[in-house]
Amino acid sequence: MSIEVLMGIMIPFTGTALGSACVFLLKNGLGAKVQRALTGFASGVMVAASIWSLIIPAMEQSEGLGSLSFVPACAGFWLGILFLLVLDSVTPHLHMNAEKAEGPKARLKKTTMMVLAVTLHNIPEGMAVGVVYAGLISKNASITAGGALALALGIAIQNFPEGAIISMPLCAEGKSKGRAFLDGVLSGAVEPVGAALTILAAGLIVRAMPYLLSFAAGAMMYVVVEELIPEMSAGEHTNIGVIMFATGFTLMMALDVALG
Repeated sequence: MSIEVLMGIMIPFTGTALGSACVFLLKNGLGAKVQRALTGFASGVMVAASIWSLIIPAMEQSEGLGSLSFVPACAGFWLGILFLLVLDSVTPHLHMNAEKAEGPKARLKKTTMMVLAVTLHNIPEGMAVGVVYAGLISKNASITAGGALALALGIAIQNFPEGAIISMPLCAEGKSKGRAFLDGVLSGAVEPVGAALTILAAGLIVRAMPYLLSFAAGAMMYVVVEELIPEMSAGEHTNIGVIMFATGFTLMMALDVALG
């Protein structure tokens, strides 16, 4: 694995770590409006990344199928949705601001299940970065170094507030700042691991690249619709969430076009 690829898959993890470090810099926890704004921003980035960095390249790579070039993208997208649906069902986790845990019953601490929830939706982000860099390694014409970097940067940008959203509430609930920071960092550790495993797997099945790209898109969209948008829209004054969604979407779109 080249230095360029290694650095690329570590960029999103760095965003999570930096965001988690906010627990040392901010005295008070994040307010409800701030959390909604950050969640909306993350949603916009993930939706734009799914479209420009994953689904569109998947269709471009299937152009040989003519009018059926959408088939691999649709199939992979649904596989990604179903994969996250299964993970969501078998993993005990607790979403932000929720009182009742989801998944099988388990005797886990509330804070542990909150970290599991964030870890769960970091999996598709790591896969997305991994499959794009796998395409770059295989010299796939529809994936450029700039496009791969744009995706990694976009996910890192949305991981920054995500790290803060997980570490600061943990601190507010009684954990030490150091432990809250560590839990926030660990929630993002799955991303470089998932990216590396995806690169190895994709290298063995290069022809499946359109399916893998859209699979990652489907998994990310599941997270956005099932978790982030409901959190963004909870309570009153949700306009800030919508505005930040649009901000994140346009930023990611601009990054992909400018660097791709």
